[in-house]
Amino acid sequence: MTITSMKELLQDATTKGYAVPCFNAINSDMIRGIVQAAEEEQSPVILCHAEIHLKYSTLEHLAPILLEEAKRARVPVSILLDHGKSFNAVIKAMHLGFNAIMFDGSEYEYEENVRRTSEVVRIASQLGVTVEGELGYVTRPKSGGAEGEDDDTIIDDTSLYTDPAQARNFVERTGVDALAVAFGTVHGIYLKEPQLDLDRLERIRQSAGVPLVMHGGSGLSQEDFAQSIDRGIAKINYYTGMALNVAERLKEHMARAEEKVFYHDLMMSSIAYFREDAANIMRSFRSNGKA
Repeated sequence: MTITSMKELLQDATTKGYAVPCFNAINSDMIRGIVQAAEEEQSPVILCHAEIHLKYSTLEHLAPILLEEAKRARVPVSILLDHGKSFNAVIKAMHLGFNAIMFDGSEYEYEENVRRTSEVVRIASQLGVTVEGELGYVTRPKSGGAEGEDDDTIIDDTSLYTDPAQARNFVERTGVDALAVAFGTVHGIYLKEPQLDLDRLERIRQSAGVPLVMHGGSGLSQEDFAQSIDRGIAKINYYTGMALNVAERLKEHMARAEEKVFYHDLMMSSIAYFREDAANIMRSFRSNGKA
């Protein structure tokens, strides 16, 4: 199957009331497990690689694997650069065949975020590449295990949340196809029970006019996902929970092994574990059966 436009996937999710799962995949084992799950669950899927993860796998190394798996998949797949912050990474990803870019200008003041995001959209639109922008700031606490640098105390700072009144202005001025929003989620492990501002999310949905994206999906409940999807979330990013779950299962696998364990044994087990975890997430996001 040819690689599918992320814009088309999100439009379908918005119409049918589900969220497309977006998995950060840093190696071929993760990619294979996720694609297998998508085929089994008949779910569309977005495979992404974050700029922060380039130290594990470079774009040049991972892009051919992502593209080949996407083309061979029997379900719709999009390939996204996640949290692209440098123009170098953004341009390189598009050159290598990524058909979607999540440009993260959330660390800048509003006008600078608009300017930088608009420039990415200008280039991407000429290549048919979907662009997701970010308005507001989804925190990445130091203790959350997501390579964060934010002080743990700022997770309660609601001033960092997306301003519903500003959302429409941002979308109109930048031309983004989707908008990542901040309404109480955090990257990495939740240090306490999350309190999602669902009223804010509903107001953002009414204002923005484009599909909304949740970052920081690990650690939320089934009810959290359902209520967020019902209020406009059409794409949910998921990584930390999967990375932890599979690592724990591999540790258990090693602990109960009675004979020598070879790396290729762990590789095949990890693919199976990624497949099982991804399948559970697809059902949680209501994307199963939507391919």
